[in-house]
Amino acid sequence: MNKKRITQIAQLTLTAVVALTFTGYAQATNHHSSNKIIVVRPAELPELARVAGQAMMLHDTLDGTTLLYVEQNHGARLAIFDVTDPAHVKAEGSTIVDAPGSFDFSSSLGGDAVLVRFRNGQGEAILDLRKAKTPTLNVIQGLYSQGATEFLGDGVLLVAKRPSVQSDANDTDYQVLDISNPLRPNPLPDIKQVLEKITNDETGTTFLLTADGLYLIRRPVVEAEFRIRKQEMRHTP
Repeated sequence: MNKKRITQIAQLTLTAVVALTFTGYAQATNHHSSNKIIVVRPAELPELARVAGQAMMLHDTLDGTTLLYVEQNHGARLAIFDVTDPAHVKAEGSTIVDAPGSFDFSSSLGGDAVLVRFRNGQGEAILDLRKAKTPTLNVIQGLYSQGATEFLGDGVLLVAKRPSVQSDANDTDYQVLDISNPLRPNPLPDIKQVLEKITNDETGTTFLLTADGLYLIRRPVVEAEFRIRKQEMRHTP
């Protein structure tokens, strides 16, 4: 047998071995899988994952863990899963939050808090994630329900409200909320009839032009960082 024929046989044998290896891997990995995707059913996950849920949210912790929160029992309970490794999903338990009803995870309020909005116009609350595996839900009293929200950073939440009947259709009323302590959200006085709103990202200052004059929402931490950057630039050769 010549050298060329031996090489062809070796190549065919190697191809067959590789094909059999990948086929066996796909079959062994999951009986629902192809060589591209794997579908995992509730029965193959921890028992807590077999309960119907109304909403869910992913959260990355400082230690590199990814947690999945699933709202269950119409807002009464949060189920918590460690999904850092999708091949080994672990149940981290559940916590009772006693919400007044089902809710949706609305927007992040920094690394350790999330704004949630109750369905059917029942208001808002803050989900405190500082203890990620035992979160708490704190209902915000006196917050405009269903208003558009904007997180300015450093514990400042800006909530838009439809203007009163006497206001111009283009005006907007705003409520400022201090959420630096998620356990005690603190609504601040309203800013009414806002004609225009702009933010200086360098200093973190938001300017609100109203019928009564100019309002500022300041963020001292961002201002201090800006001053430090300016000093560093001055001393940079």
